[in-house]
Amino acid sequence: MDEALTMWIGVGVISLVGTLAHFLYDISGKNRVIGLFAAVNESTWEHIKIAITPSLLWGLIDGFFYGQNPNYFCAKLTSLLVLTFTIPIMFYSYRKIAKKSILFVDISIFYIAIILSQMAFYAILNLVPIHYALEFCSCVGLFVFFGCYMTLTLEPPKTFIFKDPINGKYGFRAHINLFKHKKGK
Repeated sequence: MDEALTMWIGVGVISLVGTLAHFLYDISGKNRVIGLFAAVNESTWEHIKIAITPSLLWGLIDGFFYGQNPNYFCAKLTSLLVLTFTIPIMFYSYRKIAKKSILFVDISIFYIAIILSQMAFYAILNLVPIHYALEFCSCVGLFVFFGCYMTLTLEPPKTFIFKDPINGKYGFRAHINLFKHKKGK
């Protein structure tokens, strides 16, 4: 399959699943297993998480096509790190300048990060084969990344990236049901 086409299909699938993951916790009736992979509040971390989850799932598909590439694990780990750092860097940078949150910009950052992540993935796939030791370290790094992802989801540190801006709480305790209507409305 053509790499450019595969990249854009990946961007589309990751974007669609990530957008759905923003609402999935509420749709599931607050299922905590779903909450491990979907947004449970409006913190920056939860928005990073809804980009990471579909990227990990997409790895099952792109691994089928590119798993034999000697740079695959390095490319996958790098793409996840690009997502993890691009979203907060772009979000907090523009917020520092604008002094407020702009919904259109917030949403755009999510999609830009996904595009940059996929571009990084394919760029690394097409490099000269890297040393097997680096590829092995990247494979181990993926497991460490996933472990950190689960740990930060279950026990978020009390820092600004994990704090829900609406209620000042963290993790599952910060959840606000987006579909619940107030009485009298």
